[in-house]
Amino acid sequence: MSDATYTGGCLCGGVRYRVAGKAANLCYCHCESCRRAAGATMVAWGTFAREKFVVTEGRLAEYKSSPHVTRGFCANCGTSITYHHDKRPAEIDVTLVSLDNPKVLEPAAHIWVQDKLPWVGIDDGRPSFEKFRPSDS
Repeated sequence: MSDATYTGGCLCGGVRYRVAGKAANLCYCHCESCRRAAGATMVAWGTFAREKFVVTEGRLAEYKSSPHVTRGFCANCGTSITYHHDKRPAEIDVTLVSLDNPKVLEPAAHIWVQDKLPWVGIDDGRPSFEKFRPSDS
């Protein structure tokens, strides 16, 4: 779906966005940073061209969660929406569950499983990687 356009937003509706183009690196991330940022056992992400991501309503609050990473979220309700790594300046990761129709993009792998919580089982048949997928590094 390279010409697809997706819309999404936060829980309270204060932040709305549109992102277009091909979604890549569809995955569940189990790293501690993502878990803590979202308050969840794992976070489903999709990578898009940064130039194709536009906030259409409200404003993303940003937090520098590590030296090279900036996370975007709604300052009002806390919904995690974006992840941007300085080493990938042309890309932005978007939380798949913040899409208006989160059923359209499905994670294809699990990453950072070395950080997975011991009580979380992975038995969905998707490939799992200790850190990154080989194509991500």
